[in-house]
Amino acid sequence: MAGFPKVLAIVFLMLMLVFANEMGPMVAEARTCESQSHRFKGLCISKSNCASVCHTEGFNGGHCRGFRRRCFCTRHC
Repeated sequence: MAGFPKVLAIVFLMLMLVFANEMGPMVAEARTCESQSHRFKGLCISKSNCASVCHTEGFNGGHCRGFRRRCFCTRHC
């Protein structure tokens, strides 16, 4: 009988661990919207140059994309 409370405590802790892992953090994933830059001129070669132009347009960042190497600005929507 002395071992019963110890076993019960171990089972209770294991159940708590299982339920804590299944619930997990409830964080909504942010979507990223993108739009072609209106001010970037020429071929997009440098991601940092594209991102700086996008910052002047009010976006969070930017990257080069596509066969024609266009600058696309990104932001959370």
